[in-house]
Parts: sequence; C-alpha cells; structure tokens
Amino acid sequence: MKIYRFKAIRATQAQDHDVFCFAADPVDVLAFSEIERVGRQDNGELRGFQRHQIAPHIKEIRDYLGREDALLPNAVIVAFLGNVKITDLGDGIVDVEITAPENEQPPGFVVDGQQRLTALSGIHKPGFQVFVSALVCKDYNELRQQFVLINNTRPLPKTLIYELLPNVEGLPERFTSRKVAARLVDRLNFRTDSVLFGEIRQHTNPQGILSDTAMQKIVMNSTSDGAIRNLIKEENFEELAFELLNSFFKAVREVFGNEWIGMSPKTSRLRHGAGLVAMGFVMEQLYSIELSNCKTTYEKFVVGLTELKSYTAWTSGIWKLTAFDHRPWNGIQNTSSDIDILSHFLVRSLKRSLRPLMHTEA
Repeated sequence: MKIYRFKAIRATQAQDHDVFCFAADPVDVLAFSEIERVGRQDNGELRGFQRHQIAPHIKEIRDYLGREDALLPNAVIVAFLGNVKITDLGDGIVDVEITAPENEQPPGFVVDGQQRLTALSGIHKPGFQVFVSALVCKDYNELRQQFVLINNTRPLPKTLIYELLPNVEGLPERFTSRKVAARLVDRLNFRTDSVLFGEIRQHTNPQGILSDTAMQKIVMNSTSDGAIRNLIKEENFEELAFELLNSFFKAVREVFGNEWIGMSPKTSRLRHGAGLVAMGFVMEQLYSIELSNCKTTYEKFVVGLTELKSYTAWTSGIWKLTAFDHRPWNGIQNTSSDIDILSHFLVRSLKRSLRPLMHTEA
C-alpha cells in the first residue's frame, strides 16, 4: 500500500467532522482519490455522482494550465471514507496520513474539481500543485449528500460575468466574441453621447430596461457575419462599431418614438429581447444597401425604418408573420424560434417596402 503525508490546515466546523486543506501534486490526488462517474449497476442501483467528462471544457482548462503563468487558486474538494489518520500539531496545523491500498478502490472521492484534475492528468507539469480541501465522511450516503450540497450553490450571475469580460485578459477563445460584445455594450450603456445611455440592464445598472444579453447578441451576430465584421480590419473598429450601433438606435428612437420612449419589454415588443435581436438583422440589411438621397448611415436607417413601420405591431395590433401565423402584438416570445420568425418577417417586409426606392435608384 502507498502512504501519502501532508501538512494541512484544519478548520473547526461541524462536530465529529474533520475538514482540512493541503497542497498536493495532481498525480497524487488522482492516486488516493477517484472520479466516480454516475451510472447504474447491473441491478439498476445508482452508483457514483459525477457528471461525464465535458471534452471542450477540459481542453480549455488544459490549454490554460499548459501556460507557464497558469494559476489554479480554487481548491479541488475530496471526501474520504476512512484510511485517513490526522495528528494535531497545534495552532490549527495537522499532519495528514492517507493510506491507499494497491489494486483496491482509493479511499477518496473527488466531490468538486473533476474537470480540472482530468485536464491536469493530460499534461506534464513538474512541480505544479493544487489545493485540496478535504473532509472525512462517515459513509457513502453522507459523501453523496455533501456532493449535492456543495454543487448546488448558486453560480455567479451571467450578467456579472459578462460585465467583467472586457477587463479580463488571457481568457479561453470562446469568450472572445462575447468580450468584444460586452465592451461595445458597455460603451452604449455608459457613454453620455450614447442614445442608450443608462438604458441597458447590467449587474452594475440593475435599473436598466434593455436586456444586456440581447444587446450583446446583436453585436455578436454582426461580428460573426455582418457590418461589424467589415469594420474589424480598421484600427479603431470598436469606435466605428459604436457609432454604427448608436446611429441605428438613434434612428429607432426617432421613427418608433411612441413604441420606444418610456416603454418596457412588457409594454413594447420593440424593447423586448426578441424584438431587439430581430431589429439587429434589420440594421444589417439597411447597412448593406444603398438608398438615394441618404448622405449618412443615420439618414439611411431613418428612411428604412420609416418604410418598415407599417408592418410592425410593437405595442398593439396583429403580427401577420406568415399567411398562417397571425399573432397579437405581445405574442412574440424570447425564444430562438420566435426570434427567427420575427427576424425573417422584418427583413422580408423591409425588402418589400424598399423596392420602389431601390427601383428609382436603379
């Protein structure tokens, strides 16, 4: 059998329970503990509690931990069912001795941090240690109980995470487009020359009305395959993108004043998440065409939105989305399918309304 010894700090918490923390090599952690995946035994009995591996997530962690400046301050949580001897050394310091019998099940179970450990197991990083927060459970039922309680804590609000993104460097690639979007939404919300100044609901601006995630979706759609993508090659593309978005919503406010000013998502679908994202596609369509007598992008937005207005039912009336899909003004919901339907309807209606102008121009 293999014996692992660590100096640890013990915390005084519930009676009859030992809770302590120490630093260890990930290889050792995986030797004296296991990641028990949830599954069913032959008799149908549930065994284990960990979710299955999430390959993309593990790859992201592995890519980050492969860097020389990688840090992992959050501890892995391991629960033990025996085979742990604790000797009090005074002043909250203890000597921990973990016995792991060879060719038998390890005494520890990873309660939290399985993806981090799995990622570390796939890279060679000599001298790199992780913190281990450990507790000793009296039986398997208590171990599973601790797993549920520890993993059922409320996660950070996405609004807070998204608001933090513009100020964080070295994040995984999947955050890149969201980071650009968050930065632009910040400008729209907090620059005094923005028509949306203070209008967007964020973690630090809870009194805002417009959904920050909907606004970010507009930016991400445009960055992926739209107007902002065309601006990225410019050195000051974020300022140009801000001017584009600000001009569009200034035009929206001008044309749909009664359905915009003072309205909320409940009283106007134009201020609703579905309406905002759908109008983002209207912006893209107007940006991509040329209209006669329009000297600025703002003027083009005003002309196009004015032509579109008669097809809309933001605060009253009926949406005649298709020949068979007619809905009351508030029948549009913030779902992917409804956003797609509304987007296609608005763009289709816009093209139809602009045909005379485009024909005259030709």
